[in-house]
Amino acid sequence: MGISLSSRLLLVSIDIRRDKKHYIVEDITSGEFYEMPEVCIEAIKLIEKGEKLGEIEEALKFNFPDEEVDLLDFSQQLLEMDLIEEIDGVKVEKMVKEKENLGFQWISPKIGKFFFNKISLLVYVSLFLVSLVLLISKPSLIPSYEDVFISDVMIVNMIAYLGVTFSLVLVHEFGHILAMRAYDLPTKLGIGHRLLLVVLETDMASVWRLPGKNRNVLYLAGLCFDTVILFGTLMSKLIFPNASGIFLSLMSLAVYDVFIRVIYQCCVYMKTDFYYVIENVTGYYNLMENAQQKIRNRIPFLKSASRKNEVFVGEKYVVYGYSIFYALGVSVTLLLISIYYIPVLLYALELALPNLIEPATSFVFWDAVLFLSQFLVICILLLNSWRKKYLENNM
Repeated sequence: MGISLSSRLLLVSIDIRRDKKHYIVEDITSGEFYEMPEVCIEAIKLIEKGEKLGEIEEALKFNFPDEEVDLLDFSQQLLEMDLIEEIDGVKVEKMVKEKENLGFQWISPKIGKFFFNKISLLVYVSLFLVSLVLLISKPSLIPSYEDVFISDVMIVNMIAYLGVTFSLVLVHEFGHILAMRAYDLPTKLGIGHRLLLVVLETDMASVWRLPGKNRNVLYLAGLCFDTVILFGTLMSKLIFPNASGIFLSLMSLAVYDVFIRVIYQCCVYMKTDFYYVIENVTGYYNLMENAQQKIRNRIPFLKSASRKNEVFVGEKYVVYGYSIFYALGVSVTLLLISIYYIPVLLYALELALPNLIEPATSFVFWDAVLFLSQFLVICILLLNSWRKKYLENNM
C-alpha cells in the first residue's frame, strides 16, 4: 500500500503531551510512547484534520523554514510505529498490539503517597547523608569482598548471599512500585541484566504520563529504600558490636550488597536509575543510544554507515558530554568488578573446585556440587536475559 503526497491518513487514537523540549506521543491502544519535535506534532494535527500530505508539507515548509520537512518520510515512520489506521480510506493491516496487563493496581495510591511525599523525601536525603558520613568517618564500615563469606560451608554462603541480595533487590524494586502507585500508575516486575548482573526491573513505561518534574521521584524511589537499608545496617553494626557473629555477618553482607548497588546506579553509561534522571533533567532522551553511536563513529572498525543519527537540534552537545561519561563509566565498572566480584568468584571457586575430587559420600563434595549448580543457574538467567534483549532488538 503506497503513500503519496496526495494521500490522506487516519491515525490511531493518540494522546499528545508537552514535554520539556519536545512532545510525548502515546499510542492509547498499545501504551507505547514516542518523542517528537514541534514540527511533527503540527504535521499530526494537520493529518488529523484530513488534509493531503502534499498540502501539509507546503504549510510546514512555510511555517518551519529552518526544518527539513519530508511528509513521505515522516508518514513512513508513522507507519513503522503502527500509528496509521487508514491510508486513503483503506485500513492498514498490522499486528494488533494491546496494552500489557500490568499489575500492582491493588496497592492503593494512598499507601504509595505515605512513602513518597515531601516529608519522606527529606528523611531519605537525611539518611543518605548520615550513611555517607559514617562510611567516610569509619572506613572499617566500608564493605569488602570477604563479607560475602559468612561461613566455611559454600552452600551456606551462596544461600545467604542469594537470599540477602534477592530480598534487598525486592525492597529496591518495591520502592519503584510504591512510587508508581503514589501517582496511580500501573507497573510490573521483570528480569533483566546490567552487564554481568541479573536484576529485577520495574516496568516504568507509564511514567511518561507524568510531567517531567514528577518523574525523578519515581526513578530514585529504589535508591530511597536502599538508603533506609544502608542506614539501618550500618547503625546495627555500630550499636550492637558484640552481637552474635551470624547477625554481624548478615549486616555486613547487606551493607556490601546495597553499597555495590548504589555504586552501580552511578554508572550512567548503563540504563540505571541515575541515567533516567539525567535524561529527564536535560530533556534529551535516547542519550545512551546516541552516545554509543558517537563512540562507534570515533572507532573506524565500529562505524556503521547504515544507521542514521537521530539527534534533535542542540542535543549533540549533551550527547557528546554524556559519551565521555559513558566511556569513563565502563572503566570504572571494570575496576569495581575487579575489586569486588572477581575476587569473590575466584575465592569461591578456589574453595569449591578441589572438593569435587572428594568422595561422593562426603559432605564437602555435595557442598561443592550444590554451589556450582546455583552458580550455573545464575549464568543461565544472565544468558537468557541477553538472548531476549538482543533478539528483540534484532527483530
